[in-house]
Amino acid sequence: MSDNKHVKVLILGSGPAGLSAALYAARAELAPVVLTGMQLGGQAALTHTIENYPGFPEGVGGAQLGELFQKQAEAFGAKVEFDLANAVDFSQRPYKVTTDSGEYTADSIIISTGASPTLLKIPNEVELTGKGISYCATCDGWFFKDKKVVVVGGGDSAFEEALFITRYASSVTLIHRRDEFRAGQILQNRAKEHPKMNFILNTVVTEAVGTDKLESLKLKNVITNEESTIETDGLFIFIGHVPNSQMFKGKLEMSELGYIKVNDKMETNMPGVFAAGEIADPTFRQVVTSAGMGAAAAIQATRYLEEQEATHSQA
Repeated sequence: MSDNKHVKVLILGSGPAGLSAALYAARAELAPVVLTGMQLGGQAALTHTIENYPGFPEGVGGAQLGELFQKQAEAFGAKVEFDLANAVDFSQRPYKVTTDSGEYTADSIIISTGASPTLLKIPNEVELTGKGISYCATCDGWFFKDKKVVVVGGGDSAFEEALFITRYASSVTLIHRRDEFRAGQILQNRAKEHPKMNFILNTVVTEAVGTDKLESLKLKNVITNEESTIETDGLFIFIGHVPNSQMFKGKLEMSELGYIKVNDKMETNMPGVFAAGEIADPTFRQVVTSAGMGAAAAIQATRYLEEQEATHSQA
């Protein structure tokens, strides 16, 4: 795309929220354009099996579900562009979005840029990422066949990914800074009954050790302050996410944590700009809730554009 391109609805992000918004906007004959961002299908596409999305009693692969979302949206006229937005201008309408390949103007924008994994922020974490440290079991689990792996976290994602890694690793040790887990009881039971799973509680990782690859981790008990070392071939980190909202700072109202504020109609403080999915949801963060938010955003965007058109026709 070399020249400025104008669209009625521009959707930033291609996760469950973005693609659901695309489906609803396309069915309203608004010819929406979706900019995929870095990951087609969003974070959900990195999950090996999603077991709690309605309609799939046997579970469904995250990437597969994203492909189904995309196919359905495109069937009604949505266009998916493999492109990344890197700047927005809400100072005048139509709004302007600059991407890696050019520039768009849009009458309305739906932001569904999601969230990125939270880092531990320990020494050598960045240097050893891809050399034993990972944030995606689906992407990298295969590389740890018959090896020892550590998973950090205590929520659903940590348990789901830890259980997935047991397919390959010889052992999986889950480390959590508290003495209780946030994960659902079914996942906890499944993990505790698994012969390859081990648990270290009330403990944090303080340093990753290794040069060309991860060799061990330094640990600290948060109750006794006792320090120890555990040898491991892999470290998978699942301690939460940070909203991908940097591009909108100073342009949209946000929470202290950086989530875009929306009302019950997915409206931001900027007319015609909506947000859906994990970029605006620090609480639920589920595929099904993100999809619902995306649908709601598209319905409201449709109403907004209809109102704009009616106003202009009366002027």
